[in-house]
Amino acid sequence: QVQLVESGGGLVQPGGSLRLSCAASGNIFSTYVMGWYRQAPGKQRELVAAITNGGSTNYADSVKDRFTISRDNVKNTVALQMNSLKPEDTAVYYCHAEVQRFGVSRLYDYWGQGTQVTVSS
Repeated sequence: QVQLVESGGGLVQPGGSLRLSCAASGNIFSTYVMGWYRQAPGKQRELVAAITNGGSTNYADSVKDRFTISRDNVKNTVALQMNSLKPEDTAVYYCHAEVQRFGVSRLYDYWGQGTQVTVSS
């Protein structure tokens, strides 16, 4: 199987920064799109940022110019650098990856367990 393990969440004051990291491991032939989603209390899960294995990126309008996504294709890791954090960024952040497993041609979606980010003074 495949596991996604996240790290880096926590409590930060408005205007501060945090860096989230996610490592994919297990039966992985290749990873395709990797990204971060978030879910605030009472709200639907939403895409924050995504990056293809070719380096193309996509950001939610609310985080453009503040967040930066990056990945290491060899290590199967993805990171999210979050700057100028706002209280409305408070949510559980989930790592996501599209994975091709060895011996299987289709892609599978995998999710991390989630990491809490709280922006508050």
